[in-house]
Amino acid sequence: MIAIGSDHAAFQFKEDIKAYLDAKGIKYQDFGCFSKDRTDYPIYGEKVANAVASGECERGLLFCGTGVGISLAANKVPGIRAVVCTDCYSAALSRRHNDANILALGARVVGIDLAKMIIDTWLNAEFEGGRHADRVAMISAIEAKHCGNS
Repeated sequence: MIAIGSDHAAFQFKEDIKAYLDAKGIKYQDFGCFSKDRTDYPIYGEKVANAVASGECERGLLFCGTGVGISLAANKVPGIRAVVCTDCYSAALSRRHNDANILALGARVVGIDLAKMIIDTWLNAEFEGGRHADRVAMISAIEAKHCGNS
């Protein structure tokens, strides 16, 4: 199951992506927002990140105007590796090398057709492990040290 969320700036973008996921038979849970009424992206970044970090959802998709703000909020949740991508190459390597568990896209930056290609690439890429697992472990160790979990 994929967790998805957006702020008001990306509400319609999220709805278009939901229709795309429906057409592909990909199951998701929408954590909001649920209208174009002004809201704050950290709320939805945290909700999606919590769902992924807890194991309730396998991965997450987040959308705001640029993808940046909502990814910053998500990355504050321990265990989250959220990335903003604007191309398929970065999306693929974020999964293969960094085991990214949340993809953020900017509705004001990436067109919907490119967004679909980026999402497909990201969802289909698998973590390669090996030397990359050591690096992800190093990232987790930094997180643990700063969160008081060491």
